[in-house]
Amino acid sequence: MTKRTYWSEHAWLGTDVEPGVALDVEGGRISAVRTDVPTPPPGAEVLRGLTLPGLANAHSHAFHRALRGTVQVGSGTFWTWREVMYSVADHLTPDTYHALARAVYAEMALAGITCVGEFHYVHHARGGTPYADPNAMGEALIDAAAEAGVRITLLDTCYLSSGFGTAPNTHQLRFSDGSAEAWAERCAVLKERDHARIGAAIHSVRAVPAGQLATVAGWAEERRAPLHVHLSEQTAENDACQAAHGRTPTRLLADHGVLGPRTTGVHNTHLTDEDIALIGGSGTGTCMCPTTERDLADGIGPAVALQRAGSPLSLGSDSHAVIDLLEEARAMELNERLRTRTRGHWTANSLLRAATADGHAALGWDEAGTLEAGALADFTTIALDSVRTAGPLPRLGAETAVFAAGAADVRHTVVGGRHVVRDGAHTLVPDVPQALSAAVEALRG
Repeated sequence: MTKRTYWSEHAWLGTDVEPGVALDVEGGRISAVRTDVPTPPPGAEVLRGLTLPGLANAHSHAFHRALRGTVQVGSGTFWTWREVMYSVADHLTPDTYHALARAVYAEMALAGITCVGEFHYVHHARGGTPYADPNAMGEALIDAAAEAGVRITLLDTCYLSSGFGTAPNTHQLRFSDGSAEAWAERCAVLKERDHARIGAAIHSVRAVPAGQLATVAGWAEERRAPLHVHLSEQTAENDACQAAHGRTPTRLLADHGVLGPRTTGVHNTHLTDEDIALIGGSGTGTCMCPTTERDLADGIGPAVALQRAGSPLSLGSDSHAVIDLLEEARAMELNERLRTRTRGHWTANSLLRAATADGHAALGWDEAGTLEAGALADFTTIALDSVRTAGPLPRLGAETAVFAAGAADVRHTVVGGRHVVRDGAHTLVPDVPQALSAAVEALRG
């Protein structure tokens, strides 16, 4: 097994920033963390700046990256944006999706992200015809993550209807397996790899009939796999659920056994007090995606109340209007400041935990997201001498990371003990901007 040592000029160890930290790595894991090491040991790889555990992007739709910069003209709502999104989905094939996802995941690595939760629902060819390999699209994503050097949890998504009691529309036919049982049969073929784990997702309560929710939840429970669900992102969905079932989406999920410690609700934006109590009391997580939620004019979710009720927080870049987990962490606090007109709802340490350890836990990677012996050797280093980060004392590195730094300040990203990003350049995808441009161009009708 390859043994190596990384020497961090400064490292965030969960509560404090320590100067001079040596991370010994063996077999892709951290074998020892040594503090009070003032100079690099002989042969050590030097990480100048502030080293953090790798960031976990807990909610991604990789193909949405093709929409960046193209959906900002004119007015509209989430629902009008969705029609443009469908037009991009219509052009996806296993090959074009692989090319785009490889570039998107490489962009994530450049932003310090070492693990992504891909909420994957584009399963079949246009019209709903399965590919020769029914999991060709999911396999394309898994392969793309490997080539970009990041870990992935493929959250294979059950998506069966366009609304309560309504069949899929033309665009959605390729999302649907016809029933939750057929979805489960297809997913059972997917295999985990060293860099990839398989989870489940319920797209939303409007997309999976109530009578089939338990099938998806049971599949995840049997495998002890993560289960994610878009929850109360839009008030229109809440109203439709009340009309169809006489209860909120959260109550509907609770009544069908979906909530629990391995479940994460994505967005959790428009909730009642009872919803918050159900989510927190069951230990269900909350993945906030602030840059997407503001881009789509979704609203600001009750993250403080959810966490106080017992819901662990994680972060995602969702539609990839921005890929910057430090900005997601900052935005969650700043959104709450705007809503309440008070400051200081989370410490920088708390926000970094949401972006690291708690995000990895939401994706089923409990052994990642910390700098400690036994953890996966996944970490990232941000510059402390850029125009954004220069000035603050190094001991305030957590505050600098959250409230000053951004993706552009990521200097190194290490996954499994190997450099994926070195000195700001991706080591596996030589020209990430060009790869993104080519992949997006291939999806234009």
